[in-house]
Amino acid sequence: MNQGVRGYYQITQTLKTNLLADENVNTVTTGDIFDIDLSKQTIFPLSHIIVNSVNIQEQVLNFNITVMAMDIVDQSKDETTDVFVGNNNEQDILNTQLAVVNKLVGLLSKGNLYSDKYQLDGEASCEFFYERFENQLAGVACTFNVLISNDINVCN
Repeated sequence: MNQGVRGYYQITQTLKTNLLADENVNTVTTGDIFDIDLSKQTIFPLSHIIVNSVNIQEQVLNFNITVMAMDIVDQSKDETTDVFVGNNNEQDILNTQLAVVNKLVGLLSKGNLYSDKYQLDGEASCEFFYERFENQLAGVACTFNVLISNDINVCN
């Protein structure tokens, strides 16, 4: 990896480091979500980074990224007493994983990542998902743009 050039490695590593610093994240992955062994219980809560695209501009690289923050839904064997909450931890997962991506977005918009020149461009958009994949995962998919400096030197 070329340490002097900011780019794909740098944005994914930076996001990984900051996600792992959150007490509500056990594992961070990237790439195709279907390549991850989601049957392993020990990897959850999991955040998954997807780099959707990058626009190359003169001064910056503008990355469009989706972070999926998720956990396994635990079904209780107890009788449902509250139909609003249900008999699982789905609402707890949605609340906690929204907090994970909200904190990351905050770091990009005005926190230490912003100061380090990893800057949110515009707003983040979050979508909740329920009972996705084979082991009943719930969580939040958060999509946003991040600007980093384009330090490619075209002069030789």
